[in-house]
Amino acid sequence: MKNYIENTVNKSNFFKLLHSSKEGNYNLRIGIIQNSLGSKLITPAFIPVATNASIRALDSLKLKDLEINGIFVNTYHMHVHPGEDIIQELGKLHKFMNYDGIIFTDSGGFQAFSLGQAIEHGVGKIVSIFSKEGKKRNNNIEKLAEITDDYIIFKSHLDGKIIKLSPEKSIDIQIKLGSDILMVLDECTSPLASYEYTKKSMERSMRWALRSLEFFKKNNKGNQYLYGIIQGGHHYDLRIKSTEFISSLPFDGIAIGGSLGTSKENIKEILSWVMNYIPENLPRHLLGIGSLNEIFTAIENGIDTFDCVIPTRYARTGTVFTNSYPFIKDITAKYYNQIETKKYNKPIDENCNCYTCRNYTVAYLNHLFFVGEIAAMTLLTIHNLYFYSNLLKNIREAILQNRYLKFKEQFFKKTS
Repeated sequence: MKNYIENTVNKSNFFKLLHSSKEGNYNLRIGIIQNSLGSKLITPAFIPVATNASIRALDSLKLKDLEINGIFVNTYHMHVHPGEDIIQELGKLHKFMNYDGIIFTDSGGFQAFSLGQAIEHGVGKIVSIFSKEGKKRNNNIEKLAEITDDYIIFKSHLDGKIIKLSPEKSIDIQIKLGSDILMVLDECTSPLASYEYTKKSMERSMRWALRSLEFFKKNNKGNQYLYGIIQGGHHYDLRIKSTEFISSLPFDGIAIGGSLGTSKENIKEILSWVMNYIPENLPRHLLGIGSLNEIFTAIENGIDTFDCVIPTRYARTGTVFTNSYPFIKDITAKYYNQIETKKYNKPIDENCNCYTCRNYTVAYLNHLFFVGEIAAMTLLTIHNLYFYSNLLKNIREAILQNRYLKFKEQFFKKTS
């Protein structure tokens, strides 16, 4: 596969679609994204979240060892600390964090949700986002974000400073950060938002997309790329209107954001609505999605990249992925007697070739986690990211060899 990629890519292209095929009802594709430093990201690809220009518990060299060629950095958090002007002065993100892979930056729109409506409605991207009722709001938790028609007003979670984030300001920050792929400022709507509010929010996001694009065109130096974002919640007419509008503008790529419904089945439905309206030659990114089932759903609907905190956040709580059903394992349980101990004297997954599984047993990892050693989080994060990276590599190979359906069937086979 490596030779195939090397022989096909045109070095002048930011994104090139290399292969497309259809298996069953699935529209499958292989592509390549390349930045100005020459780094290549083969798609479909999972993009781990490096909120503060770092995957928690790992450094950039570890990412290179794991062949992680794309990360997602958060604009709001980098603005709050250390600030985009400082990062620009220090050589921008790639040099700042010693990472030459593809760097995506969020616009700050998701933080308007996570620090605003998510608190109000008791929902989140990972926990309870599909809840139809959410959780009762804790009145002691202060909302730190409010949305106006012109900008988002944040109250810094670090020092309480008021930050006004407009579409122009968001793009200016991202340009100074030097990321490869920028996102327009938008609003990520809550799954509990009404149709009326979702429509108003979508129309505001459309106006912000135009403002973001205009500022970007005037200030981009030619080595950064801007994605428009489709909104509309789980409403068919709004999603179609947003998709047609965003796809009609000269964006370098398209992202799909906001609420993806009140059940996980809605993700498949919403993707089926919008994909026929997105130009085939543009890269497509699905924002904030990354469970195993969601990854397969995204790929089957022609998504090229997707980001999520699941593998890294799970690792920090002692939850790891394995190659057999039910695919996740909690390594934090205590063991008391000799019989139980023997069950722990083996790697997380005997079929895994990651650094952690080659060198350490569950018993040792359990001990590190129990006594609070930072090494536990590092080793578990390495394992989970390797699992995701290897899964996507196998999926890409299966697509190229026209055996995706067989691969999926074998992967989800319920073995113990």
